[in-house]
Amino acid sequence: MFQREFAQRLVAQPGDKLYCRLSINTQLLARVEHLMKIGKNNFRPPPKVESSVVRIEPKNPPPAINYKEWDGLVRIAFVRKNKTLGAGFKTTSVLELLDKNYRTHCSISNTPCPVDFDIKKKVEDILEKHDFDKKRARSMDLDEFLGLLHVMNAEGIHFA
Repeated sequence: MFQREFAQRLVAQPGDKLYCRLSINTQLLARVEHLMKIGKNNFRPPPKVESSVVRIEPKNPPPAINYKEWDGLVRIAFVRKNKTLGAGFKTTSVLELLDKNYRTHCSISNTPCPVDFDIKKKVEDILEKHDFDKKRARSMDLDEFLGLLHVMNAEGIHFA
């Protein structure tokens, strides 16, 4: 049993006003189902908030992904969930993080990093090529986020 708003965030679907990082992370690891509403008048003394009962059933086995990478991607996407991903990935702080991670990945994998490398151009090209540049985090489902993570990692873009 949870406060109603928290429960609604847990079960929110893409496009819902309450859809957020909590929603997508919970739904990545578990099946979530709203069972019932419980009014505040069912308690003595009555609380100031409404409650809901939610069933959370862990997925077994959990998805085979790198959770640090996943969390990094979802954090960037949901900083401003109404912004397009193309705009969200253009911020200076995000580009600096991705550039640092790209150069680290190149160094670890003994891959030469071009001297005139531009992370902004590479990220824009990846997003446009796979039609993610105009999408918004608030309307993307779990499979789309997993696809985006796979595409970025395949191109050498890492979030952790």
